[in-house]
Amino acid sequence: MWRKKIFKELARGQRQGLSTASQSQSVPASADVVVIGGGSAGCHTLYHLAKRGVRAVLLERAQLTAGTTWHTAGLLWRLRPNDVDIQLLANSRSMLQQLEKETDLDPGWIQNGGIFIAHSETRLDEYRRLASAGNAFGIESQMLDPNETQKLFPLLDPSAFMGSLYSPGDGVMDPAMLCAALKKAATNLGSVVIENCPVDDLLIEQTSGAAKKVIGVVTPFGQIKSDFVVNATGVWGRDLVARHGSHLPLVPMRHAYIVSESIPGVRGLPNIRDHDYSTYFRIQGDAICMGGYEPNPILLEPVPKDFHFGLYDLDWSVFEQHLEGAQKLCPPFGKYGIKSTICGPESFTPDHKPLMGPDPLLRGLYHSCGFNSAGMMFGGGCGEQLALWMINGQPDLPMFSFDLRRFTADQGRAVQWIREKSHESYVKNYSMVFKHDQPLAGRDFQKDPLHDEMLASNAFMEEKQGWERPGFFLPSKDVNALVQPYDWYGSYGHPRLQNGRYEQVLEGDLKYSQFPDNHDLIGEEALSCRNNAVVFNMSYFAKLLLEGPEAQKAADWLFTANTNRPTNKTIYSCALNDSGGVEADVTISRLISGSGRVYDPKFEGQGYYIVAGGASAFYTYSILADEILRQGFKAQLHDITSEMGVISIQGRNSRRILQPLIDFELTDAELPPNGTRLAVVNGVGLRILRVSFVGELGYELHVPKDDCVNVYRAVMSAGKGYDLRNAGYRSLYALSSEKGYHLWSYDLRPDDTPLEAGLGFTCRKSGNDYRGKTAVDKQRLEGIRRRLVYFTLHDQVPIWGLEGVYRNGVPVGFLRRAEFAYSLAKSLGQAYISRPDDAIIDADYVKQGEYEIDIRGKRYRADCHLRSPFDIDGQRVLGNYT
Repeated sequence: MWRKKIFKELARGQRQGLSTASQSQSVPASADVVVIGGGSAGCHTLYHLAKRGVRAVLLERAQLTAGTTWHTAGLLWRLRPNDVDIQLLANSRSMLQQLEKETDLDPGWIQNGGIFIAHSETRLDEYRRLASAGNAFGIESQMLDPNETQKLFPLLDPSAFMGSLYSPGDGVMDPAMLCAALKKAATNLGSVVIENCPVDDLLIEQTSGAAKKVIGVVTPFGQIKSDFVVNATGVWGRDLVARHGSHLPLVPMRHAYIVSESIPGVRGLPNIRDHDYSTYFRIQGDAICMGGYEPNPILLEPVPKDFHFGLYDLDWSVFEQHLEGAQKLCPPFGKYGIKSTICGPESFTPDHKPLMGPDPLLRGLYHSCGFNSAGMMFGGGCGEQLALWMINGQPDLPMFSFDLRRFTADQGRAVQWIREKSHESYVKNYSMVFKHDQPLAGRDFQKDPLHDEMLASNAFMEEKQGWERPGFFLPSKDVNALVQPYDWYGSYGHPRLQNGRYEQVLEGDLKYSQFPDNHDLIGEEALSCRNNAVVFNMSYFAKLLLEGPEAQKAADWLFTANTNRPTNKTIYSCALNDSGGVEADVTISRLISGSGRVYDPKFEGQGYYIVAGGASAFYTYSILADEILRQGFKAQLHDITSEMGVISIQGRNSRRILQPLIDFELTDAELPPNGTRLAVVNGVGLRILRVSFVGELGYELHVPKDDCVNVYRAVMSAGKGYDLRNAGYRSLYALSSEKGYHLWSYDLRPDDTPLEAGLGFTCRKSGNDYRGKTAVDKQRLEGIRRRLVYFTLHDQVPIWGLEGVYRNGVPVGFLRRAEFAYSLAKSLGQAYISRPDDAIIDADYVKQGEYEIDIRGKRYRADCHLRSPFDIDGQRVLGNYT
C-alpha cells in the first residue's frame, strides 16, 4: 500500500466510483452525533461513541482514509515531555492491542519498538528526562550507548551519534487496516458509515442573543438533524466553519517521506527518530520510509475539495536536506535507491497541538482536526476524549493544551500570525523542549498599555496567549533584548537574524542539568519582593464583568465560594465542571452600579468583577459564558481585559510606597485583606484590590488603559527611596509556588478537585448548589485518593516538572510544577501523589514515607510537606512581618 503507483490507481478508481455511488445515496433523518470526515480522527471518534451506546453517523465525501490519513507514516512514540500526551498515546496503544479481538480484523499494529538518537549531551539529558517520566507512568525504556544501540539496529554507524533512548513498546500502524477495523467495530455496534457523501453546510439555529447552535448538516442527499456535529475534516477543517464566523488557526502544508528500495537486514528493526538531524525512519517490511521536518516547508492555500487520494511531486530542494543526516546515521541507506516518494497535505497549527473540543461560537459543534501529522498515534486517545466530551460535558483528561479555546477569536482570524506560528512549530517539531523556551514567530501580536514602559526598563519579554509580558528584567547597563521581526529561520528569502540579542539571552535559559543563566537575576527580583517591594505588570490577566438581573444566581452556580458578600470584599474561588474538576480559579469582587467607567461599571441587577490568569483567559471566559447560556441565566459576561491594565505592587514596603499617592488611608480598616474599593492615585480614578499572588502585603491597581502609564510612573517615582524595582513573571511564578499558591493548568487542572488540591476552604457547605458540588460533597464523605503535596530537595539541582516521585522506593506520582524557592534556597516541586493500592490517602500516609525525586535517571532525597513550608501561618499577606 506504500507504493506510489498503487496509490494513483486507487485514487482513479475511487474517483470514478464517486459519481456512481452518489446517484443512489441515502442518509438517515437524524442521529445523536454526526461525524464529518472518515480519516483517523473521525473513525476513532465514531468508534468510541459507538462503544458507549451513541447512535452516530460518519459522513465521508470520498472513501475512508481520504485526505491525509491514507498517506501517513503511522508511527507511535509513547515518550513525550507532557503527561497528558503520554496518557493519550498509552490509550491509543491499548486500543490498538485490543481491536483485533473485537473485530477479527488486523488493525495493522506492529510493535517493533522505537529508538531516539542523540548527538549531544543536552539531547541525552532530554532523553533522560523522558525516561524518568516514562518510569513514573510504567513505560519501559532504556538509555543506551552507541554500541548497545547498534545491536538493536545493526545498520547504524555507532561513531555518528552519542547515545539513544529505546522504548520497546513503540510501533507502527497501517492507516487503511486500522480504519477498516474501527469501521467494523462501530458498525457492529449500530453506527452508520456513509462514504461518497459530502457535507455542503451546517444547519445553524439562532438562539438567545448572538448565540448560535448547530442542529444538523446538509448533504446532497438530504439533511441529517443532530444536536452534535464533529468537524474531523483535517486540512479542510477551517473551510467548513468559516462561513459561520468560526475561524480555526490551521494551515495546510506539504509533508513528505521517501520509501527506499529493499535493504537487506532491515525487516523487523525498530523505528528511529533522530531529532537532531530532524529525520525519522519507519520500517516498512524490508524498506525504510524516511522523512522529517525541514525549515522551508511549502505552505498551501486551501487544498482542493477533490484532493482525496492525491499526491504532490516531491520538491527535492526542500526535502534533500534530510538525506545527509540519514546517510550519516545509517550508511547503507545511501547505497540503495528510492522506490517511491510520498508528498501530501497535512494540517498544522500555531503550537503543534490539535484543535479539539467545543466551538466557542457554535454550540453543539466539536472539532478534532489539525493533528500536525500525528493524527494516527493520537487518534485512539483523542477520539476517546472527544467522545467523552460530548457525552459527559468534559473529557476525562485535562485537555487544555488540545482545546481550541486556548486560542482567542482574534488569533483564529489572524492569517499571517497563524502562518508564522505554524511554520515555526513545524520547524521546531524535533527541537528540544525547554520549560522557558520562547517563540520567535508571531510576536507583538497583543501589547498591554505598559508594553513600552517594560521595554524602557530592559524587560526580557515572553509571549502568552498572544500577549507580550515581562519574563524578567535585565540590568540597566545591558543591551536591550528586543523581539525581532520573524525571520522564518532564514527560509523563503528571509535573512537569518541568528545573532540577535533576544536569542542570545534566550539561549541561556535552555538547559536541563544546570540552572538557567538568569537564575540569580530572577532570584534578585524574588528576594526584593520578599524583603522590600516590587512592581509586577499583570495587565494581561483576564478581567471579566458579570452583570444582569440574575448575576447573583449565576455567580452562586458558577463559583464554589460564597459570592453573596459585601461590595468591598474580594474572594478567591474555583469554578468547577460537573465532575468537580477545577476549570478556573479566580478572584471575584461584588460591585455596586457606578459611574459607568470601566473600573466602576454601571449595570442593572447585580455585578461582579472577575479576575483570572492571563494564560488561560479566553478559556476561562468561554467556560463561564457557556455555562451561563446552558443554564439560561439572565446575566451577561463581558470581557474587558484589554480595557484595563493591572499594576501590582507587592512586598513589605508596598503600603509605604503607595500611601502618598492614594486618596485614603491604607489601613486595615479602610482596606482590609481581600478588600476592594474605588480610589484615586495621582489624580487617576481606578479600582484597588488588596490581594497577592505571591504571599506578601500587596495591592493591585486596576487602571483604565489610557491612564496606566501615568499611574505606573507615579508609583515607580514614589518608590525610588525604597529601591522599588520591576519584577517579571519568572520571579512571580517562583514566589507563588514558594507560598503554595496555585497556577492553573499546572498544579491545578480540570482533573483536580478542590479537596485534592487543598482548596476545600473555597467550597461552601451551605446555601445554593454550585456546579460540581455533588462530586465535592461525595469526596468529603468518602475521602480522597490523591493529594497535592510539596517537595523541597536537599541538593541544589534544577527541576522542570514531570520528574517521578518515589515513596519508599515505589512510584506515587510526578511533579506537576517545579520552581526554585529563593527564600527557602531550595528547588521546590508540587505533585499529586496516590497510594499504589488506590486507597484513601490521608496525612499520616504522606508524613510516614521517605521520598525521592527522579531527576534524569538519578534519585534525589526530598522532604515532603502537606503545605508549602514558607510562611505557613500566612502572616505576611496580612502585613505582619515581625
